[in-house]
Amino acid sequence: MAEESNGKREVNPEAKEHWRKGNSLFESSKFTDAITEFNLAIQIDPEYSDAYFNRALTERLMHKYEDAKADLQKVMELEPKSPDAPLLYGDMAEASNDLVGAKYWYEKSLSIDQNYSEAKSRLEHIDSLMHVDLSNTGTTKGGVQQTQQVQKPEEEKEVIEEGQIKKLPFYKSNTKFDSVIGLEKVKTYLHDNVVLAIQHPELFKKYGKELGLGLLLYGPPGTGKTHTVNAIAGEAGANVIVAQINQIVDMYTGNTEKNLRAIFDQARKNPPCIIFFDELDALGVKRGGGGGGDNNSSMRMAVNEFLTQMNGIQSNPEGIFVIGATNQPWDIDPALKRSGRFGDSVYIAPPNYKDRKELFKLYTNNKPRQGLKYGRLARATSGYSPADIKRICDKAAMRPLLHEYQFSKERKLTMADMMAVLKDKDSSGSSLDEWYSMVKKDVISKTETQIVDGKKQEIVKEGKLDAQEKVLYKVMVKDIKKNTSPTRIRIKKFMRWWAIHLF
Repeated sequence: MAEESNGKREVNPEAKEHWRKGNSLFESSKFTDAITEFNLAIQIDPEYSDAYFNRALTERLMHKYEDAKADLQKVMELEPKSPDAPLLYGDMAEASNDLVGAKYWYEKSLSIDQNYSEAKSRLEHIDSLMHVDLSNTGTTKGGVQQTQQVQKPEEEKEVIEEGQIKKLPFYKSNTKFDSVIGLEKVKTYLHDNVVLAIQHPELFKKYGKELGLGLLLYGPPGTGKTHTVNAIAGEAGANVIVAQINQIVDMYTGNTEKNLRAIFDQARKNPPCIIFFDELDALGVKRGGGGGGDNNSSMRMAVNEFLTQMNGIQSNPEGIFVIGATNQPWDIDPALKRSGRFGDSVYIAPPNYKDRKELFKLYTNNKPRQGLKYGRLARATSGYSPADIKRICDKAAMRPLLHEYQFSKERKLTMADMMAVLKDKDSSGSSLDEWYSMVKKDVISKTETQIVDGKKQEIVKEGKLDAQEKVLYKVMVKDIKKNTSPTRIRIKKFMRWWAIHLF
């Protein structure tokens, strides 16, 4: 958190007292109450930059990124020479998997303070995950190269034609399969069918294997689909273009199709290349699945353009591979899932007990730690996703971090820190519990009794899955049924309670 201002300007004593109360509440993980105190400090002293920064840090931990960004803009306005605001901006970009944006902000932090060790280590970490290909840089009239477009503050953004995206940056990933916890059968399949197809297309041709087939990764949210794509690219030595659906789809007629063509054109110019479409269901929604009028027509045109581009890859497949990811495969237009588009589907399952142990080891490996009991932590997080476990480790690490900041003495991460976070269900519960409950109605048929003409009749209400999809996604459907059964819910709750409070 931001230190108390020394020698900068005179801070209102009453505002400073609210700031200190907010810090104390923050250290106790009472984030909502902490924000209330920071709000009071800012109301009393509207130019209290430390209060804005600490409120931004609290909002970041509550995943209120837009609020945090607004506060950081104010900090940079009040203290343009402080490296902390760009660092936190970069941290949020990294948490959102915007590696290019994170790199920009960490470099900005270092440009202010070249000896800022935290910014240096963060930048080294980002560079280990990605490599920006300088062949994708633009050139000025004078021949000077310009780096790729990244997320910048509002005042620094360039004006572009409304509704059309710029050429997306691509990168090379250093991630490998050994960093993907569990999923051994999945990794073997991906190596044999994707990595080898990219590295040795001539071998696939020799044995009559098709190239250019798309792949769909599906599974609950937070299970590591994006990380798996980066590992595929790292193993294959391929470039990666992350195609964000919210950047592609536009309300104006024709822009969505132009955006799709631009993405595929860029991939063709920079092979071998993986185009990764996250949340594919937002683009390929089942036709006739809701909405109407111009919106339905626009989406049909967008899907048709996508199919055209995929067909083009199938006819000239070398060097390009398209991977889509979704939490809800049943909402994707069936045309996108036919052979030659996204004909192959791979389920990315939540981690089991053994995998959760390894995830806790992975996410605490770079932190000073002592006496962590990984088996107990794995039991306490039965039914949690990798993203949930990472969030728990990050929040727990804040406790010794703040202790060291306050007392200038190192204190290692302990089980007490982990248990304190796990006991706070408002900030450390499983995101999958709510998700399973939400999607149950979409995939599982149920029988309802209705009164028709004074007589009871049983009506079967089908879910969204057709007969073929029930077979195709049977492993995921089985997981959803299991995790929404009353017996399984009771077992998970008991396992978590037992591990947290007893052993």
